[in-house]
Amino acid sequence: MTTRSGPQYYPGASQNHWYEDDYPGDAQEVNVLVLHTTEGRALPTYGGGSSAPNLTALPDFKAKRLIWHQHFRFDTSSRALKNLSGGVETNTLNVGQAELVGTCDPDTRVRWVKAGRVQDVDFIYWPQAPAWALRDLAKFLAWAHDQHGVPLSGPASWPAYPTSYANGGGQRMTGARWSDFKGVCGHMHVPENDHGDPGAIDFPELLTLAQAMLGLPVPEKPTTPPVPAFPGRRYFALGQSNTHVTRLGRQLVARGYRRFYTVGPGPTWTEADRRAVEAFQRAQGWSGADADGYPGPETWRRLFS
Repeated sequence: MTTRSGPQYYPGASQNHWYEDDYPGDAQEVNVLVLHTTEGRALPTYGGGSSAPNLTALPDFKAKRLIWHQHFRFDTSSRALKNLSGGVETNTLNVGQAELVGTCDPDTRVRWVKAGRVQDVDFIYWPQAPAWALRDLAKFLAWAHDQHGVPLSGPASWPAYPTSYANGGGQRMTGARWSDFKGVCGHMHVPENDHGDPGAIDFPELLTLAQAMLGLPVPEKPTTPPVPAFPGRRYFALGQSNTHVTRLGRQLVARGYRRFYTVGPGPTWTEADRRAVEAFQRAQGWSGADADGYPGPETWRRLFS
């Protein structure tokens, strides 16, 4: 059993939902952090602690900050990952875990908006998290690096949900890669787990913020490619076949809408393309004629931004 070292309690975190007394866990020296999303708007009960992470970040929208709740000491194994018998170790492989209250699912976001919930006022959609939420999450990553040596690095691929579910984006680590990994990753990267959270969270921005907080050199960000010019609505109608349809379809897949395509995407506009575009439009909070499945200039701009 490894001896815990360094501070075990995240500064300012509440211990009102403490589970280590009931689920003692294993001592470890954390060198991996796994980020989850709760897919809910409130602090979960975690079955009384049986499926709890080390910490949970609950948004305080009025104060524009994350309220942290700690459930286990930092260097105690927690319980939010699936761990199959006879496979690799997950929860106990020097892994710390943090749940982020909110969602990474665009369909959930649409449901909440339809129910009258307002993004960044009632819930966080983590792929479009507000600056204050990324700032406070980056503070936690900076602390984990400074106090426990968790590397400020991680996987390059953070595909959008639901593509990320069940390794649809090919992002999940092999057992060997996982056993060697040190740094920050998502639930979707951990072997033996089929969940797709936290989806397309802005991981490069989180690392940049954390590095800047610690005064570390911040790598130059690659130049964002310009949004391609919208070619016009006439190219996106039933039976139309052109390179613009292919480009649109590939971008929809990259943004997490692969589920609408059994074949393709390809150059011919089909109902699959229309339904994928409609789902993307609804994820923007649009409805009616604004979410008819046919791209206009604003749909195109947001899809390629």
